[in-house]
Amino acid sequence: MAGKAEKQVKTDGPDKAGKAGAATASSAAKPAKASKQAKAAKSAKPHVPVKVHAAVKQAGGLSGTRQGVVESDSRNLTRRVVINYLSRHPKYGKFIRNRTILQVHDAKNEARAGDIVEIAPCRPISRTKRWVLVRVVENRAAQAQAIKSVAALSS
Repeated sequence: MAGKAEKQVKTDGPDKAGKAGAATASSAAKPAKASKQAKAAKSAKPHVPVKVHAAVKQAGGLSGTRQGVVESDSRNLTRRVVINYLSRHPKYGKFIRNRTILQVHDAKNEARAGDIVEIAPCRPISRTKRWVLVRVVENRAAQAQAIKSVAALSS
């Protein structure tokens, strides 16, 4: 075994690396540490406080608000909100229309069918209600009724 150790010393010895080689190897390691520190300093961003809507705080302080259209307002304190979105087919790449239907708690019964609303997640209120109404973004209930009446007249 001593012979093997001597052979390794001979191959890794001063013939290949030498004193100059050892100095370059140690200096190459130091800039790597410095570059990691520089990257960490660049990636560190100053903390910017996020302004949270007051209704979101009342809803439990959770972020993740979404916007959708009220599809049904027939039940008391509950609205059916639809969130439409597009997703790509994994194989063919075609955009497919999808929608998410959420049951939303409307404490004041202020949203009407056709309105665009902002909703936030909250604790479970019932078996299907896990969202609360934050605000009505845009009132489109009158437009939705007009479109329904025109469609009823034409058919």
